[in-house]
Amino acid sequence: MTRYADTATWRDLPDPDRQSEFYSSVPSKRFLAWILDTVIITLLVLVILPFTGFLGLFVLFPLGFLVGFIYRVITLSGRSATWGMRLMAIELRQQNGQRFDLGTSFLHTLGFTVSFAFPILQVISIVLMATTERGRGLTDHLMGSVAVNRRR
Repeated sequence: MTRYADTATWRDLPDPDRQSEFYSSVPSKRFLAWILDTVIITLLVLVILPFTGFLGLFVLFPLGFLVGFIYRVITLSGRSATWGMRLMAIELRQQNGQRFDLGTSFLHTLGFTVSFAFPILQVISIVLMATTERGRGLTDHLMGSVAVNRRR
């Protein structure tokens, strides 16, 4: 019995049974990366605020979401990892093993943002990361992406 309906599409990614080191501690590293990215986004917003004449304070949460969205798309499309992920030595890969391009980064960030807008989706994503063999969240399942430990 195969684990996936189409196992051939997973052939370019490390096998979680034979190469478990690629998935070891990835969910906890993703959480720590999220904390670091949140700090970085907050600092970026604080840097931007004076350039808005501090009018950005009236729209602080939408400004934070916009800055976070742009930050994630740009950093994911650069090296398939946000700065927080890079510090945690993890990266996202497409189902075919390729790094994220701009379009994939945009879609992954959109899925991430939607899951934050609806807390039940975020809870489902966290449960999936904690219980699946590849540690994939909801957006990862929908897109066929996976987070892995970066090769050294």
